[in-house]
Amino acid sequence: MSETSTTPSYPSVSDLTLDEKASLTSGGDAWHLQGVEHKGIPGYMITDGPHGLRKSMASNTSETDLNDSVPATCFPPAAGLSSSWNPALIREVGEAMGEECVQEKVAVILGPGVNIKRNPLGGRCFEYWSEDPYLAGHEAVGIVEGVQSKGVGTSLKHFAANNQETDRLRVDARISQRALREIYLPAFEHIVKTAQPWTIMCSYNKINGVHSAQNHWLLTDVLRGEWGFKGIVMSDWGADHDRVASLNAGLNLEMPPSYTDEQIVYAARDGRIDPAQLDRMAQGMIDLANKARAAMSVEDYRFDVEAHDEVAHQAAVESMVLLKNEDAILPLAPVGDGRADDAATITVIGEFARTPRYQGGGSSHITPTKMTSFLDTLAARGIKADFAPGFTLDLAPADPALEAEAVESARRAETVLMFLGLPEEAESEGFDRENIDMPAKQIELLRQVAAVNPNVVVVLSNGSVVSVAPWAKYAKGILEAWLLGQAGGPALADVIFGKVSPSGKLAQSIPMDINDDPSMLNWPGEEGHVDYGEGVFVGYRYYDTYGKAVDYPFGYGLSYATFEIGDVAVAKTGANTASVTATVTNTSDVPAAETVQVYVAPGKSDVARPVHELKGFEKVFLGARESKTVTIELDERAFAYWSEKYGDWHVEVGEYTVEVGTSSRDIAVTATVELEGDGKSMPLTEWSSFGEWSADPVGAKVVEAVDAAGERGALPKLPDNAMMRLFLNSMPINSLPTLLGAAGKDLTAFMLEEYAKLTK
Repeated sequence: MSETSTTPSYPSVSDLTLDEKASLTSGGDAWHLQGVEHKGIPGYMITDGPHGLRKSMASNTSETDLNDSVPATCFPPAAGLSSSWNPALIREVGEAMGEECVQEKVAVILGPGVNIKRNPLGGRCFEYWSEDPYLAGHEAVGIVEGVQSKGVGTSLKHFAANNQETDRLRVDARISQRALREIYLPAFEHIVKTAQPWTIMCSYNKINGVHSAQNHWLLTDVLRGEWGFKGIVMSDWGADHDRVASLNAGLNLEMPPSYTDEQIVYAARDGRIDPAQLDRMAQGMIDLANKARAAMSVEDYRFDVEAHDEVAHQAAVESMVLLKNEDAILPLAPVGDGRADDAATITVIGEFARTPRYQGGGSSHITPTKMTSFLDTLAARGIKADFAPGFTLDLAPADPALEAEAVESARRAETVLMFLGLPEEAESEGFDRENIDMPAKQIELLRQVAAVNPNVVVVLSNGSVVSVAPWAKYAKGILEAWLLGQAGGPALADVIFGKVSPSGKLAQSIPMDINDDPSMLNWPGEEGHVDYGEGVFVGYRYYDTYGKAVDYPFGYGLSYATFEIGDVAVAKTGANTASVTATVTNTSDVPAAETVQVYVAPGKSDVARPVHELKGFEKVFLGARESKTVTIELDERAFAYWSEKYGDWHVEVGEYTVEVGTSSRDIAVTATVELEGDGKSMPLTEWSSFGEWSADPVGAKVVEAVDAAGERGALPKLPDNAMMRLFLNSMPINSLPTLLGAAGKDLTAFMLEEYAKLTK
């Protein structure tokens, strides 16, 4: 892609009038920034992502038509792409998206969305990355880096805690500081610190009583102050309910416009907005235009449609997760044209094979540049197979005629490929799902087919997890294909017929039952709020900690190859950092990829912590019998938890276990590392318990002085009875008179005086 020569940058905010500054903080229409044309600041276009460009073709740019957009490459949505565990591939997808934005003169593409999959019922799970914040951040950063490498901006969204569609425009998400810091913010934090997205989109919802769009703590204190964000913050479409409060909180841009710029002007004049704050917000918009200027000045650029389709193809291949492969039913041997018509040994059942569901519904709905179904691919490759649709792609009752045709076709075949899944009306932006069950008519058809042919492989099409346990016995093979984008047909054929081995790993646990999910106790909330009562125990952090049975664990995925992990070593690299090395070997004759996953398990802790957490991974491509050694660095955050006591990350002194494996429940090797801790401690007061005094380095010296004074008779002796000591250790020292009578007052005073001397 060529670039234009450098041209002078746009004016600074000091060159603008108050009215012009105010105008920059609101959009020009639904899809354009509001420029100041007579001063050379253009109103560039911004438009939807996140898995491809959705540029509206509507002539009226104040309208939003989700089904009328220019052709663009439809890459696999995050539901699938997240299962690749391949950041380099994800960056390639981002680069391709950026090139398409250059062609279409789009300065910012809205995405990626890194909200946590708190509950599988979330209607937008198809466009979010994971239940795990480490994985979400370390994968989605590739989209940001890739797009922005082409001179086009991204909009990291939805900041923050937009984890449901029910009442999403106003629901109050009540979340502890610890859960926010450990689960709902880290993916944003990592991407901001690593890639500096040009923009961040705030969410609709409230967080602990304050709308995200006017949450100063979120947009200024944390995002800009703690993380060092340099870009602009825009609202989700219609999320700004008070322009003055939002601008003061750190919101640069209202989208779409409410045509109320005068509110900002009046507030700046009467002192409700600090002029310096308005200047900062407006200057951010000028800076954004400057960043996009070079790419938006490129003329007559055309992206390579076929090359981008091939990127989508590879992304789809690596998105698939092989869940079950009994009797090595996959891969299949393709049946060519040399066989007679009545000798076809493969039957394909399911309308999804002919009419694929390749993306989710809502604002991310793309018009693909091309669309290749599985049946299209079979025809193009000369692979023989019978086909029966079996059912319609809706929630209507079963059609007996379609079912009978499918069963008869299955009876004649050696192997049946059944394409099952969720129709679009079952999951989309705008509403949450009611259950994780597959449509009953599809399960019934599967049962009938399995009764006449035991060799069934199920290929799933769905944006969020579906329950598998109720019907898995009817299938020898299960391939979770998610939503594969426009090149899903050839990608499926590659995997099913063994051209490549599946390498996807689950980015989301598959529970046995939706009621096993801990968030169900508070889902989707009541009376305008939702309590995140499960705290940090989201997804596998809950299932693994409490030994809850799952259908398939986080990080799981089979291969046509076999692997071994060995030579695991953990070396301390600092007081609270370590380096992990491991050798992974392909023990088969099939070239394939394995993902080495590193989990950290804390030892004894002062707070309730998950039994382990993902803190590193690397996907390794190996030839037959090949070995490679990987090294994964664990920084201090890998061992830390968010302490509400300290208002900061905290690493406790002690032993930690490092687990190396291929899923959260398939741990090959463990090793331990002894950390020094960060040395944090709180000042001791009369409200600190005697046990806390004893555990504190300085407090322990005071306790020693207490014991010595007791031996001399200067103070009462502390009880040595085990039960009394239990009571003593739990007491704030201002309660010692309860246990020791009047002498307890003297003891409290002595401890405070000694502590004051030692901490001068």
